[in-house]
Amino acid sequence: MLRNITDLIEHYLKTMLTRSGDSLLEIKRSELAKQFQCVPSQINYVIRTRFTVEKGYMVESKRGGGGYIRIQKVEAHDDVALFDHLSQLVGEKIDQQTAENIVVRLLEEKAITRREANMMLSALDRTHFKLSVAHRDHIRANLLKAMLQVLMYE
Repeated sequence: MLRNITDLIEHYLKTMLTRSGDSLLEIKRSELAKQFQCVPSQINYVIRTRFTVEKGYMVESKRGGGGYIRIQKVEAHDDVALFDHLSQLVGEKIDQQTAENIVVRLLEEKAITRREANMMLSALDRTHFKLSVAHRDHIRANLLKAMLQVLMYE
């Protein structure tokens, strides 16, 4: 069930990507804003939060009169490449939302089971870390990278 304008825009863009038969979609921010009767910054918000690298998208944006947004769905060649790519994205620290995005992507790509995803999400949850944010994000990154390594060489 789509709840709000953000969900509607995300759904529309993902549908357009699927229908194009290509992994690339080029849109004009102003035209999309007009279509959804919203401000262009709402489009920016959807792109910035729903079409991230950890969710499997590359976004290129050009502002100005002839500006556009290109959204490309990137596919890993196999699960090992996906685990490796995501492990590199983690870095030294990672916030909970970004970590959750990575786990959701693994589930969507069918690289992990729902049970594995639930265990990973539980282990990465901030409520288990009674530390400062900086320490919590550092420990979360180490945990997530360790999980990805185990999954990669299973």
